[in-house]
Amino acid sequence: MASPMRRPLSVRARLGVHLAGLLVLALLPPLLTLIGEPFYVTLATRMLILALAAVSLDLILGYGGMVSFGHAAFVGVGGYVTGILAHHAFMGEPLALFGLAVPGMNEALVVWPLAMAVSALAALVIGVLSLRTGGVHFIMITLAFAQMLYFLMVSLEAYGGDDGLMLWGRNTLAGADVLGNRTLFYYLCLGLLAAVLLALRRLVDSRFGLVLQGARQNERRMRALGFPVTRYRLAAFTLAGAIAGLAGALSVNHAEFASPTLLHWTHSGELLVIVILGGMGTLVGPVLGALAFVGLEEALSGLMEHWRVVFGPLLILVVLFARSGLHGWLIGRRPMGRTRP
Repeated sequence: MASPMRRPLSVRARLGVHLAGLLVLALLPPLLTLIGEPFYVTLATRMLILALAAVSLDLILGYGGMVSFGHAAFVGVGGYVTGILAHHAFMGEPLALFGLAVPGMNEALVVWPLAMAVSALAALVIGVLSLRTGGVHFIMITLAFAQMLYFLMVSLEAYGGDDGLMLWGRNTLAGADVLGNRTLFYYLCLGLLAAVLLALRRLVDSRFGLVLQGARQNERRMRALGFPVTRYRLAAFTLAGAIAGLAGALSVNHAEFASPTLLHWTHSGELLVIVILGGMGTLVGPVLGALAFVGLEEALSGLMEHWRVVFGPLLILVVLFARSGLHGWLIGRRPMGRTRP
């Protein structure tokens, strides 16, 4: 059952809503400090990092029509690259990798791009194999690869195994230990999220994005027009993996802990729920979905022990009465077409 459609907002009004939301996020730390609740800056930072991971999933799900149930694997890979390099930097021991001695690193300007590169490589390998299929087979292959990586991290006893890897502090930034400041770290996450949103907006409005969306709507027609659909999808899949790796690096710095649960299928499920809740194929929608998801989780868990009993039906109601997600409900946007099965 869908709610009655309201008249969509104009482009100028929509831009105003987005800028107002960005202004609220920018003013959040001083407002929380003013009311004596600085702890919630940490919670808001978690929302931004989760939003970044969800935005990367929205690129392949909302625009590419690729339903991946293993996207959290790339978040976890980026997180573990960050955690392992920081661990070796603290211990003063090199990392033995394919017969090479790789020094430990704790500099964010080096570690975070490296985490993105390794996650992108993992996404490239998984994408080459999984994009040969479609439908349920694609879903199950991405899930299988994610679980393989999950059990690989669990088996690394030198890095905590099932217990995870504790960091001794956050990465340095340009040699300075500034990320330990919760407010500065919040603004860094906000800036990275805004930069990714702007870059992806230009991407999805470009020829690349139009081909990707066209393949989602009618793959056979796009192939008949001569477009190498699989290559476009693989490029999008790899880019989404890189952005998810950045989210993993930020997540590990935020918690100062790398856990195998970052790669678990339940985390992938959460990301899917966030994208659907906020609105697929909108980029801004996953940000709203992350804010709502974490906000509801925090509010309900503080009220009752079995808060998921209430949380689940609330999500179902949102899906039923806001078919295009929270973002679509806010701007009066019509639901998207069917994604690739």
